[in-house]
Amino acid sequence: MKTMKLLMLSLCMLVFCLQAAFTQEQSAKIDAKERSQVVDSIAKFMTERYVFPDKGKEMGDLVLSNHKAGMYDEITDPNAFAQKLSEDLLTINNDRHIGVMYMPERIAMIQAAEEDEGNTELEDLERRYNEYGNYDFEEIKILPGNVGYLKFNSFQDASIAGPTAVAAMNFLAHTDALIIDLRDNGGGSPSLIQLITTYFFEGSEHLNSFYYREADQTKQFWTLTHVPGEKLTETDIYVLTSSRTFSGAEEFSYNLRNLERAVIVGETTGGGAHPVAPYVINNNFIVRVPFGRAVNPITETNWEGTGVEPHVKTTRAEAYNMAYMMALDSLKKEEENENIQNALKWAHLGLQAKLNPLNIDEKILRKYVGTYGPRNITFEDGSLYYQREDRPKMKMIPMTEEVFGFEEIEYFRLKMVVKDGKSIAVEGNYDNGRVDRNERDK
Repeated sequence: MKTMKLLMLSLCMLVFCLQAAFTQEQSAKIDAKERSQVVDSIAKFMTERYVFPDKGKEMGDLVLSNHKAGMYDEITDPNAFAQKLSEDLLTINNDRHIGVMYMPERIAMIQAAEEDEGNTELEDLERRYNEYGNYDFEEIKILPGNVGYLKFNSFQDASIAGPTAVAAMNFLAHTDALIIDLRDNGGGSPSLIQLITTYFFEGSEHLNSFYYREADQTKQFWTLTHVPGEKLTETDIYVLTSSRTFSGAEEFSYNLRNLERAVIVGETTGGGAHPVAPYVINNNFIVRVPFGRAVNPITETNWEGTGVEPHVKTTRAEAYNMAYMMALDSLKKEEENENIQNALKWAHLGLQAKLNPLNIDEKILRKYVGTYGPRNITFEDGSLYYQREDRPKMKMIPMTEEVFGFEEIEYFRLKMVVKDGKSIAVEGNYDNGRVDRNERDK
């Protein structure tokens, strides 16, 4: 039991540290005895634990047959051996959760913790690693138009990442739309999926179920009975996906899609719907074995091998702007407050200018050059630049032929006042409706 606890504890870092694992102990070699041991163990684990018994046996038989035929005899590099075994297993069932890894340092830490109950080196490393990465919560902000944005790159267990997730959701509680960026999210724990998703529903909702082969049981996952802070039950939700969105991140997207609670924008996801556990083979190798499968209560199936199809298909790069524009368009149609309507129009125009930049003739731009009281406009390298007194100089981004925005300050725009073909003044326009004017110096 303790071994399994330690293995599951380290699963998250096993996934994230694959690249590092392939770089360690490059000079190490494996011999025929170890190759046989590894192949025999993989065949046993796959036959006894893989979610689909027939496929598990087929994978086990394949590596045993390949080994008997001498297909692994010339491989002495342990990383190359692990990679070859992984590739062979995937030819039977392209389950991307399957993998063989060469990780002697990690296994040594697991074994040390097993032998000494007071040894907390592995747990300390896990905790420090997770804290250092802020539990993979990367960015949170509120965009113009009161649209929230949240990017996090894994669903770590709610027992450790829960407080960070709660803080994020409470920060976003009063947004009118929310963009959740899962384009780099590789999955993780159902517990954090439960926690975050609960904020989007008023009542109890059946999110997903998992069938576990060994116990021959199905466990249901529902929204929680309580979460700290206010819920976002009326907030429009947009989820960004890419081909790298995987596993638990796919479950989150799939759940919300089928519950008709979110609009999925981006690329079809990676296609991994099986919970997985790592098993130690010997002092050097670990094999990841999927031991269950997701069963959605609405579709009665899952996204394994197919991925989650977005409502709006677009490229990874364009997904953010597409979702943001959709959010602003929707809010503009629904909002009745005039001041908020103006703010939404402001944000909408700014986004349109970024997506569809204007090319204004140089002759027109040059006629704006000059000093307007404390404000100065110059022409440099084909663009206009604005500076007020001793403040930083900023590039002017054309929104119309006479209105310019700025990357640095989204709440401010500069309008050129033109009379008889000549620039006579500038007006500073602010998103709260305030306007100030300066005449051009004679």
